[in-house]
Amino acid sequence: MPQSVAVVGAGMVGLSTAWHLQEHGIDVTVVERHHVAAGSSWGNAGWLTPALTAPLPEPAVLRYGVRALVSPSSPVYVPLRPDPRLLRFLAGFARNSTHRRWARGMRAYAAMNARALDAFDELTANGVAAATRPAAPFLAAFRTVEERSALVDELEHVRAAGQPVAYDLLTGAEARTIEPALSSAVGAVVRLHDQRYIDPPAFVGELARAVVERGGRIVEGASVTGVHPRDGGVHVTTREDVGGSHRYDAVVLANGAWLGHLGRRFGVRQPVQAGRGYSFSVAGENLPSAPVYFPAQRVACTPLDGPGGTRLRVAGMMELRAPDAALDRRRIAAIVDAARPLLDGVDLDDRRDEWVGSRPCTADGLPLIGATRAPGVHVAGGHGMWGIALGPLTGRLLAQQVATGVTPPELVAFDPLR
Repeated sequence: MPQSVAVVGAGMVGLSTAWHLQEHGIDVTVVERHHVAAGSSWGNAGWLTPALTAPLPEPAVLRYGVRALVSPSSPVYVPLRPDPRLLRFLAGFARNSTHRRWARGMRAYAAMNARALDAFDELTANGVAAATRPAAPFLAAFRTVEERSALVDELEHVRAAGQPVAYDLLTGAEARTIEPALSSAVGAVVRLHDQRYIDPPAFVGELARAVVERGGRIVEGASVTGVHPRDGGVHVTTREDVGGSHRYDAVVLANGAWLGHLGRRFGVRQPVQAGRGYSFSVAGENLPSAPVYFPAQRVACTPLDGPGGTRLRVAGMMELRAPDAALDRRRIAAIVDAARPLLDGVDLDDRRDEWVGSRPCTADGLPLIGATRAPGVHVAGGHGMWGIALGPLTGRLLAQQVATGVTPPELVAFDPLR
């Protein structure tokens, strides 16, 4: 068992891994280039929704067409540019967007989804002073019954993969008696049961505090530039180390959309592409009381409490672009235009906290969790949109592998060397 481990990245995945390594008695240091929850953990919608946690490559994605993909107002946007790595990612994504491959990936997700919420309960019962909230109700809203059929089909395929899913179908009028914030344009709704949500930066912040209180160290403002296995350990160099490095028995790379930059030399061949999502918060007289999802528009709405009262976090879109690229205001406008006809009493012009974050996506839609070909070097990332939901369980299972050398069966499908 290693006695000291460095974790690169202080998001949900990295900090969960650090917390669980401490459960095995391992000394941990978390190295973060910005600050805790600075990446895709910060502006996330915060949904813990096993019913929706599935591989991103699916046959429906291919129906968008090239013309839609290159439009800045499209829910999925791919700016045209000469980028061999992006082209490789898109080719792999297309190959995996088949019913057979999606079903195989969904079976792997089902094993994780069955334990994902329990992993949050473990944290909150053992010193992480944050809460998960029941999403009661959780409504997925559509204009028409025909539009709704795509999600119903997906939920039935999730069931066929062996994962229980509880839902019922409502008319728009029935849904408005539950959630008056839905406009008259909503004509068909899916109500999902047994889902939850969190305030992402608040939860991740409390997780970081717990790691430190248990003796861990979090080094912020440190950009890792090198990981070098040698001398029976792993040396980690940051840009701020002038000619020096720090030695650990092992390292976990959990640096999100930047995972490929460090992991590639250790046999992680799956490209990790930034799938950038946008969010902002708004006020209003009639905010939804629980999460609301508009699947056709790829827009997620989550009520979150803050110092000034409750505001609605509105998040969405998928943009395949460099992770450090500037915020594209056209994407904010696209979310506003998509959501405005579907909500009543929400002031979408009173926007605060406009944000873009880079979710780490793989071409086959499956995370990269486990050991690399280099002794002592492990990775945890590539969760796409599901890093928040699966982060605590990922940390628990990977810490078990690091501490014991035994791969949990749930992680076999997520081998980073596949």
